Amino acid sequence: MPIVRNIRLSLRSKQLLRREGIKEYSRLRPQIKDTIRELLTLVRRDHLLEPAIAYEIYSITEMRNDQLSLDGGAVLHAPVLPAALPGVKELAVVVCTIGHKLERKVTDYSENGEPLRSLLLDGIGSAAVDSLVREAGKLITHEASSRDLQASSPLSPGMPGFPISEQWQMMNLVSAGEIGVSLTQTATMIPRKSVSMVIGIGAHMPTWTQAEVCARCSLRKTCPYRVRA
Repeated sequence: MPIVRNIRLSLRSKQLLRREGIKEYSRLRPQIKDTIRELLTLVRRDHLLEPAIAYEIYSITEMRNDQLSLDGGAVLHAPVLPAALPGVKELAVVVCTIGHKLERKVTDYSENGEPLRSLLLDGIGSAAVDSLVREAGKLITHEASSRDLQASSPLSPGMPGFPISEQWQMMNLVSAGEIGVSLTQTATMIPRKSVSMVIGIGAHMPTWTQAEVCARCSLRKTCPYRVRA
């Protein structure tokens, strides 16, 4: 199963500020601006990001209202998949992570009485995961286009119609352990800065924006990281 490492991530200012829960950079205190710059330098200097992607592409053997069956006998029980991916022929199952190092540094700051640095570095990690998800999408899109097919936008366990418990099946479908990703008993990913997702492949696949995903989310009214249209 393919493993991709040494991925170049782009920490875009707008995405970074969203993940910090910051709406207007111009209103930030100089101390916080300086701390963000220091932390970004630390991330680069100490190589706190170790991005990796594990994925596999499966042919779809059967599609029902509430599940997709894949070659090899695996089944994903998620009503959103047949609804969101009409005409899908293949399914890319993807797990990606930025590794443990940044998360450990976040914990160190918290335990050493530096909550601001802990919070801001955690936001940088979340922005890095967002960038990694985009890179994973580009990878699958390239694979699809090489066969004159299209790739959909990603769907992840935990979204409406895609139970978080399906992550157990997804871990079995890719070599997640080879990139250091595992699950707790409650299906929480370890490292925390990791994402599992599926991407539909077919002749005509739908795509959607992050704002459209946020608009459908059950936390849309309270989430500080919401993207608005």
